[in-house]
Amino acid sequence: MAYQKLSRDSSSRKALFRDLVTDLFLYERIQTTEAKAKEVRSIAEKLISLAKRGDLHARRQAAAFVRRETLNGEQDAIQKLFSDLASRYAERQGGYTRILKLGPRRGDSAPMVYLELVDRA
Repeated sequence: MAYQKLSRDSSSRKALFRDLVTDLFLYERIQTTEAKAKEVRSIAEKLISLAKRGDLHARRQAAAFVRRETLNGEQDAIQKLFSDLASRYAERQGGYTRILKLGPRRGDSAPMVYLELVDRA
């Protein structure tokens, strides 16, 4: 299998990934479990590559996955992805995210990490 099920059915898993990717693009750093971060990393990198292409079809493909949320009433996640992040990573050929390990979570000892964008502000 090429992915982890994360003890969820497919619709719940897709909704989880959509939320995590949207939050990653808005805040540029999220705290989550290591298993979730490893799955979200590949999705986020593919969406940033779409944003670097920048055409209408790429924008519609990204808009079909990323949620329409805003940060402090400013631009939403799609606008930030195509304007800020695409220009920031124009010269980079991949490796847009990094995972920083934090240690175990207190309640259930799940390994926690920061998933963040490289060269974040």
